[in-house]
Amino acid sequence: MSAGGSFCFVEGATSDLAFTASGRSLAEVFHAAAEALLAATVERPEAIEPKVARSLHFSDSDLELLLLRFLNELIYLRDAEDLVLRPRRIDCRTDGDIELTAELAGEALDPARHGLACDVKAATAHGLALTRTGEAWQASVTLDV
Repeated sequence: MSAGGSFCFVEGATSDLAFTASGRSLAEVFHAAAEALLAATVERPEAIEPKVARSLHFSDSDLELLLLRFLNELIYLRDAEDLVLRPRRIDCRTDGDIELTAELAGEALDPARHGLACDVKAATAHGLALTRTGEAWQASVTLDV
């Protein structure tokens, strides 16, 4: 189960938006990265109501690629199904291949209620990093906007 973690946006090129996400566990970093993506997409993420649920499951041998797949799936769900979703629960298992299971909740994007921030096209591999520093994890992510 996950909660917590934090994120902050950092200076970058004008066509990109970069952020760092951190947490005590991988699950917290993935959670914070999903929240950062949501904050980059809508002006009022707190207005998103949990009307629709989605579950995701990914596995990969590379942590950074797993984070990239996860964020790009959230972007795909926004573009293809018009859903803005936030994590309810995220679990990461690291024995063997890394497995990510995420339970998400949200609703259809309503520009009047949620406000549109950036049109995030993709999470990119440019500058992508996910590292453990002492007792915490930190990710650096660049979004193509």
